[in-house]
Amino acid sequence: MFMKTHKTASSTILNILFRFGEKHHLKFAFPNGRNDFFYPSPFLCSQVKDYRPGDCFNIVCNHMRFDHHEVAKLLPPDAVYITILRDPVALFESAFDYYHRLVPLTWRIDGENKLAEFLNNPQSFYRSAAFNSFYLKNLLFFDFGLDNDLEADDPRVMSDIQNLSKHFHLVLFAEYFDESLVLLKDTLCWTTEDILYFKINARRSSSVSHLTPELRAKALQWNGADWRLYQHFNASFWARVEAYGRDRMKQEVKELRRRNSEMQDICIEDGGAVEARKIQDRHFQPWQPLGESSILGYNMKKNVDPKFRTICEKMLTPEIQYLSDLGVSLWLTRLWGWLKDAVFTV
Repeated sequence: MFMKTHKTASSTILNILFRFGEKHHLKFAFPNGRNDFFYPSPFLCSQVKDYRPGDCFNIVCNHMRFDHHEVAKLLPPDAVYITILRDPVALFESAFDYYHRLVPLTWRIDGENKLAEFLNNPQSFYRSAAFNSFYLKNLLFFDFGLDNDLEADDPRVMSDIQNLSKHFHLVLFAEYFDESLVLLKDTLCWTTEDILYFKINARRSSSVSHLTPELRAKALQWNGADWRLYQHFNASFWARVEAYGRDRMKQEVKELRRRNSEMQDICIEDGGAVEARKIQDRHFQPWQPLGESSILGYNMKKNVDPKFRTICEKMLTPEIQYLSDLGVSLWLTRLWGWLKDAVFTV
């Protein structure tokens, strides 16, 4: 089970899981009609397409609001639970940029630097019960089904974190992505080929806000529960790296990067990601946030060696298109996409 958190490079992990599951004919638990399990509602087994009590799946990996009791009904007792975290300040900045247009309370923020205005007076633009406000405070805690309004010093925060530790066998980190994949490979007995990747849903650098030390401190305080979560699992992550062996890890990461670079040369036109308007094939066009086109995508080389064409296509395919390729109905997602693009010009 991969608990797909928001704005944590989780879409790249999803692509890896889609490829592995498809290659080995594994059974996915997919949503019905959309690309998530009716997020932000808590996960229920009934949200799985064609679910019947007693059904057992190999992979659960789409966005959900986590509920271990419900997820466990879908999986064998020895299932491995994996998730990914990101520095809460970077995550908050990314989430604010991506979602703030979906949070009505932020529409009242004046000025060019809306993120700074929010952090300087967050209580003016946040109410826990307000529509979509969860995107803007302790989003990791919320994704895990926890109370995202808890302050960092609330004893329930550490209790919740300890409880999560009992459920998740491996916690990956966006900041140490390659090291995380090496640990994933080791945990699941995979090969380096299984963890090759291109970054999916990366933002153009000009859309990233660089926070001052003062604003970073405010963002950490505002997302204090997420910060404690991050610190806790960061410590256990590096303990696992030590157990794996620093030198061994260094060599594995070097090999992974070499192989990724090879695939980039084989697959990608001009060697890297491009802005949405420059993507030639709609199949490789990533989903964009409301009112923007800040998410980058790729063009596949036209003269790809036939023996690499299929793997190149799959590595370059964004989540929505890959789900469709796997036979998932996405009529609700596509309806929202049509409305989004029809109403908001980019």
